Amino acid sequence: MTSFWSIWVVVLTLACLAIVFGLLVWNLTNYAGVEEGESCGHEFDGIEELNNPLPKWWTYMFFATFIWAVYYLAAYPGLGNWEGLGNWTSSNQGIKSLAESKQAVIDAKAAGKTVQLDVEMRKAEEKFGPLFESFAKRDIKDLATDEQALEIGQRLFSQNCAQCHGSDARGYQGFPDLTDNDWLYGGSPAQIKETLMNGRIAQMPPWGDALGEQGVKEMTAFVLSLSGRKVNQKDANAGEAKFAMCSACHGADGKGSLAHNLPFGAPNLTDKVWLYGGSQRAVEETLVKGRAGVMPAWKDILGEDKVHIISAYVYSLSNSK
Repeated sequence: MTSFWSIWVVVLTLACLAIVFGLLVWNLTNYAGVEEGESCGHEFDGIEELNNPLPKWWTYMFFATFIWAVYYLAAYPGLGNWEGLGNWTSSNQGIKSLAESKQAVIDAKAAGKTVQLDVEMRKAEEKFGPLFESFAKRDIKDLATDEQALEIGQRLFSQNCAQCHGSDARGYQGFPDLTDNDWLYGGSPAQIKETLMNGRIAQMPPWGDALGEQGVKEMTAFVLSLSGRKVNQKDANAGEAKFAMCSACHGADGKGSLAHNLPFGAPNLTDKVWLYGGSQRAVEETLVKGRAGVMPAWKDILGEDKVHIISAYVYSLSNSK
């Protein structure tokens, strides 16, 4: 935060502490005008108010709480821009990349700074690292039948993959459903792991300028006809004549790159599975603007052992029987 707001927070906090301390001290003196234990002269419904001080244990608790508050504010960050005397922080702040995060861990350790998140990560690695390593030595198909491995894989999936594919792994528009058997880059254990390790980048170029408005309409009609949809046959015939520009990736039959052992990840246009929507409008948008979806690489983020376990979990989703 800026210096102004830092000073603002510090002044308000210290002022509140000073007021609290003043009230504690002030209440130690008898200002009621009568002796302790005597009546204050107030009575209501048979209940008389006596001049009794706070119990000693209560007073001591208040002072202990005040002392703890002062210690906490001095030892830990949080009071404006104050970094604390304890050389402690919850996490490395201002990190914008994985490389920066790794370097921050090294720098904090060299400076003798305690970063709570780094401490917890090291403890987790010491505790669970050997378990992940033992799972990584097993075949993915075998691992996909291990209940403990699948439970761990599901948790790793929920933490890292559910944001895009959903907690049930059924995906959203633009994010594949991992529970069916429709795969753009292959659904074998090795191919799933490769996708997770290295990521994927969609390579559907925009065709709006090349085709023109009418050409996009005609190509859309032909593409929709491949999956048995009712379309304007005249437009579909005109689109079929232009489909050669698409066959390099999707194949002349439109069944996608997997059917022709090509590495592009081009989808099968003859089924009824649509990643970005199968309406006429959605297909036209895909043709005009192209698609450049990105599946991030996880090898540097999670490490191969964890990726291996997630691969087994993902494989199990469409191969549970």
